[in-house]
Amino acid sequence: MAESADTPGAGRHAKRIQSILVTQPKPTNETSPYSALAEKYGVRVDFREFIEVQPVSYKDFRRDKINIAEFTAVIFTSRNAVDHFFRICQEAKLEMPAEMKYFCISEQTANYLQKYIVLRKRKLFVGLRTAADLFDVIKKHKGENFLYPCSDIRKDDLPVFMRANNLKFTEAVIYRTVASDLSDLSDVKYDCLAFFSPSGISSLFVNFPDFVQDGTRIAAFGPTTAKAVRDANLELDIEAPMPNAPSMAGAIEAYIRRNQLAAQA
Repeated sequence: MAESADTPGAGRHAKRIQSILVTQPKPTNETSPYSALAEKYGVRVDFREFIEVQPVSYKDFRRDKINIAEFTAVIFTSRNAVDHFFRICQEAKLEMPAEMKYFCISEQTANYLQKYIVLRKRKLFVGLRTAADLFDVIKKHKGENFLYPCSDIRKDDLPVFMRANNLKFTEAVIYRTVASDLSDLSDVKYDCLAFFSPSGISSLFVNFPDFVQDGTRIAAFGPTTAKAVRDANLELDIEAPMPNAPSMAGAIEAYIRRNQLAAQA
């Protein structure tokens, strides 16, 4: 969206990014792309989770009358789903049968399953990155009874696909996504705020209801996060993934480079 000279925050793209707040946990890997970004461009990169996951108790789970043993396949779209699914199984004293099929949104999620099961002995089906990548695979297994462990806040693409194709599936809310308490932060006066989910945008306004963007650049990962930024009447400055920048760090670096070239012109 174009800005007029009278628009609050107009001209912010001419301002150099010197500080970035990434609304995720700090990477445990010291060679993370954010470390390289900070060193290369002399910017400060801080990390702070804007959302947190709270488990649904086994007692509350039982109220939904979902019998895990009745299902023949499980769909996992995140590590949180894997952790909380097997937590529920442990509390139910339920061991997964060898014939259970597992459909994972990505190789990363599939590898994470090794924390709980021996993969070489299991029937595993893996997508590339998104739920849509799994659709063709799932279609080939129409006879399965699918269980979809998820958060109370989740994307609609998978449930819509399952219903549209008359596939037998059940959603099981096993954890909840809530806004983190950020009261220890005096403000969010950073040159760039990087968000990774619509829940992160909600958390921003839960914790800072009077937040005004002004010169702050907003970065969003994924189309649903980008939509949440715009729905909150914020200007979206940096969007990922893009063909030339598949990661958030890469998208921010591309923006910084463009700003440097513009300043030199």
